[in-house]
Amino acid sequence: MTGAEILAPAKVNLSLHVTGRRSDGYHLLDSLVAFADMGDHLRLTPGARLSLSVTGLFAEGVPTDSRNLVWRAAEGAGWQGHIDLTKGLPHGAGIGGGSSDAGALLNAIAAQGGRVPEGLALSLGADVPVCRLARAARMRGIGEDLTPVDLPPLPALLVNPGVAVPTSAVFSALACRDNAPMPADLPEFQGVEDCADWLAGQRNDLETAACAVAPEIERVLANLRDSRNCLLARMSGSGSTCLALYPTMKAAHFAAYQIGAEQPDWWCVATELR
Repeated sequence: MTGAEILAPAKVNLSLHVTGRRSDGYHLLDSLVAFADMGDHLRLTPGARLSLSVTGLFAEGVPTDSRNLVWRAAEGAGWQGHIDLTKGLPHGAGIGGGSSDAGALLNAIAAQGGRVPEGLALSLGADVPVCRLARAARMRGIGEDLTPVDLPPLPALLVNPGVAVPTSAVFSALACRDNAPMPADLPEFQGVEDCADWLAGQRNDLETAACAVAPEIERVLANLRDSRNCLLARMSGSGSTCLALYPTMKAAHFAAYQIGAEQPDWWCVATELR
């Protein structure tokens, strides 16, 4: 394998329905997932041994050994060399930072003829298979059942209040684990307004539990809902990042400026979801 530079895009849950729990403890999900046009970046340099360095805005606290999901992905695929990971996404944030890093690495290995063992992605985490797909999809089961979905470009704002939320704590606080799934058939969306209207009838079943763990999430959602031209505001994944949809990228950038000025310690990024 030759060297490669790759984007690991942010994964955003537009909806997330918790529909059950298996006997082994894994939760069953029904989620509509989209991907941003920004994220972490990886530079891969083949070598005699595996090593990892982490730089970037959110490098602090990110492990550089086998505790890191991208290290485990490389190890599982038998890849050796240096991984230079630039963290542009907050961690513990519900937007798949580590999972997207792992998925992007596995895709780069496969694209150059390397072997990615069947089942490796799912063994690394429920979000890794959809992060390998890296396009809008419906994700069901424990993350293994993926159906690509055609979405219009969705102008969006992602906001994180700087609070890492452990997924285990959110699931522990979940009041009900047997909720209704999304409709069997998803509509064909004509534009962002059409998509936002439909999403308003869907849910993130982890949102209430996450707000109990990290009340800052409620403040983020309130700010997003109060922003000009907001079509929909919702938490992504298990938090603490929240998203809002807007009719245009200009409106999303304006909201990013407005909220960023009011809350300078928050991470605010306007992006397009697909």
